[in-house]
Amino acid sequence: MNLIILIGSGAVGKMTVGQELMKITDYRLFHNHHMIEPVIQIFGKFDGEVVCKLREDIFDAFMKTDYTGMIFTFMWAFDMQEDWDYIKSVADRFEATGGTVYYVELVADRAVRVERNKTENRLRNKPSKTDVVLSEDRMLREETKYRLVSNDGEIPFENYIKIDNTNLEPAEVARMIKERFNLQDAGHKEMMTRVKLEEVREDEIDQLYDMQIQSFMPLYEKYHDEGSPAIESVDRVRNRFRQENRKYYFIVKDGARAGAVNVGRKASDPEASCMYISPIFILPRYQNQGIGYVAIQKVFAMHPDTEVWKLDTIVQEKGNCHLYEKCGFVRGAEHVVNENMTLVDYEKRK
Repeated sequence: MNLIILIGSGAVGKMTVGQELMKITDYRLFHNHHMIEPVIQIFGKFDGEVVCKLREDIFDAFMKTDYTGMIFTFMWAFDMQEDWDYIKSVADRFEATGGTVYYVELVADRAVRVERNKTENRLRNKPSKTDVVLSEDRMLREETKYRLVSNDGEIPFENYIKIDNTNLEPAEVARMIKERFNLQDAGHKEMMTRVKLEEVREDEIDQLYDMQIQSFMPLYEKYHDEGSPAIESVDRVRNRFRQENRKYYFIVKDGARAGAVNVGRKASDPEASCMYISPIFILPRYQNQGIGYVAIQKVFAMHPDTEVWKLDTIVQEKGNCHLYEKCGFVRGAEHVVNENMTLVDYEKRK
């Protein structure tokens, strides 16, 4: 699962930009005060330890959802090592799923931020800011006590952008972020209508084979697995196609063939109710858009009476493991292929 971290000083517009970004992407907003306000209301004061505990629970639960990612806002004190450590810990959690972390820093003139501190949207979502005079004094104290704007070249991450939004509308900033990182713009429900499975005809085997090579070649070049689908013959694909209890489907998004999946039973498996997904692949240019998840859900729907589903994947490919586990598969036995690669069995039972 992906993560967008919106960074910036008080009242720079992190929450408002996040709200606009949520409207045009498959990302949900988790702004800093979602946890701060309930803690203040319940405990009568800010308690950082409780806020952090609640954040962790939200992160854990959210990473089990179908969304592409989360937008998280944070006021980062760049002169505080503990803030660097915290951001790393959050980023590590999302990257461990195979996701990508994007860093967006917003900066704006102080006079503009003072005015934004009084906006209806800010006060409605952050009740602790309703005493505008006190809120402004706190904001000015924070920026004199801490360094809340990064120095040039200080942020080392590849997926980083710094935007001066002094004179930009939140919707415009959101569009800039979406375009800069090519963020997915469709929700799961919408994607379910945009992705279809179309049965492969025998005269389409050559195209299927070419797509398979394109999809698996990056993994073959990485792991050099002699059993890789990237190097199997077209005759082997054709023989798989002709097996009585198996079928190939193109995975089609918006009318374009984005990948394929083979579904069916193995004659060697004693469980008549067991179905295999092998292989399933998405072309590189369509990956990380939630297409694989939707395709698997559609496969399940086509075989509602199946008791057991099985597949395998590469342990080192955390994104694939996360996908299958999100689909309900449970990790099983592992098989070492070579010094760089291990296959793991996955199974899903009703």
